[in-house]
Amino acid sequence: MAMAALHPSQPIHTPSQGDGTSASSPSPSNGFTGGHGSGLHALHDVTVAAQQAQHAQQQAQQQAQQQAQQEAQLASNNGVSGGTASSSTAAPGSTFSPSIQPSQQAQQTGGGTGESGQGQSTASDGTMTVTQAGDMFPKNLKADDFVRIRTLGTGTFARVVLVRRQHPRSEEEAHQVFALKILRKAAVIKLKQIDHVRHERQILHDVSGHPFITNLLASFADHDFLYLLLDYVPGGELFSYLRKFRRFDEPTAQFYAAEIVLVLEYLHEQQDGVAYRDLKPENLLLDARGHVKLVDFGFAKRLGRDGAGGAVETYTLCGTPEYIAPEVIQNMGHTTAVDWWALGILIYEFLTGYPPFWHQNPLEIYRQILEKPVVFPQDPSISPAAQDLVHQLCTVDRSRRLGNISGGAAKVKAHPFFNGVDWDALYERRDQGPIVPPVRYNGDAQCFDIYPEHDVDFEQYTPELAEQYDRFFANF
Repeated sequence: MAMAALHPSQPIHTPSQGDGTSASSPSPSNGFTGGHGSGLHALHDVTVAAQQAQHAQQQAQQQAQQQAQQEAQLASNNGVSGGTASSSTAAPGSTFSPSIQPSQQAQQTGGGTGESGQGQSTASDGTMTVTQAGDMFPKNLKADDFVRIRTLGTGTFARVVLVRRQHPRSEEEAHQVFALKILRKAAVIKLKQIDHVRHERQILHDVSGHPFITNLLASFADHDFLYLLLDYVPGGELFSYLRKFRRFDEPTAQFYAAEIVLVLEYLHEQQDGVAYRDLKPENLLLDARGHVKLVDFGFAKRLGRDGAGGAVETYTLCGTPEYIAPEVIQNMGHTTAVDWWALGILIYEFLTGYPPFWHQNPLEIYRQILEKPVVFPQDPSISPAAQDLVHQLCTVDRSRRLGNISGGAAKVKAHPFFNGVDWDALYERRDQGPIVPPVRYNGDAQCFDIYPEHDVDFEQYTPELAEQYDRFFANF
């Protein structure tokens, strides 16, 4: 079965009291109101749809040509000759010779100030020094300060685009590229995402500098939009490589699972109980050296600790169905333990190529999560250590779930599946990852899919909305 078919579900969110947005926010549309007519009306709809599809195809071709020209200019600026680099990537466990040697990759993707010239620098030994975003950008940033190159991804109310500076002050700045996340204010309000957007900005600000988390460099707003300026991670989604290879061998799965463990340890134990709540391959990007970067903190929330030192519970139903923990489905209140459950599901998917619970109907997925045990296939063969780790992470009783029991992340790191991992070397990114993306130059976007460059529907941020909601976006 194709991997694309295994992820029909979109992230879901049902806000509970005090954990979504203000009570005065309008209810979101469910997407099924207002159907088409029948007979001649239906024939007319089909005809219009065909015309729209043809027009969209022509627009996509024009956009692709424009993007190719812009990327060619970037490549020329970086001293890369014309032509397309091979898109082949090393299969996990095999030897891969990228089109750019590791030393060249460090130079071309770093520009002396990090992997794409933003917010951090990488020393020759692979260690990282963080530069504060305030050192790089003025406080009064605006969208016109950047030139849009192409879209990297789209969501329900946001778009991420590759950008460069409009007015670079040096040759180094001329080579820098960034990922700009653009959120539509009206859609944020309509979908009751105000609190989540604010949480995302604050948490990204607090965790910037961790080697396996995307770095927030700046945030700003205008009348219609909110903007998050992030470092550009050029390797694309880990999901794309999993789909390409069908599954990962155990050394590859161990490597990426270990980096995720370091992220969860940091979020849960050093950031006052931040629950990420949407761990999945699509939210893990690869940098130019094959290390993960966790992105999209839209569902993340700092839970804190109660008076007895235990984790504070929250009750929002959010996440992606295949990875949601049982306590979230049962609305029993959940904590950071949901991330350890999701890690177990993710490791299973790394090793087999598909999640253990899956169905076209999300309600059936929930039923499976609550009633079915995690069962491994006979082919491919999964080691006893890997199976045991997944079973301990995917324990329905969260009080017995690995990662959530006494000892926390240290117990996860001590599991036999991670035998041989040098955790200090991993954190310092001393070695390349098992999958090295074919990044040709700083700003290369060939590892990302092509998306339409304009939103079909655009909700207006009316004066009435501004009067009611501007206070929520103050100081963004």
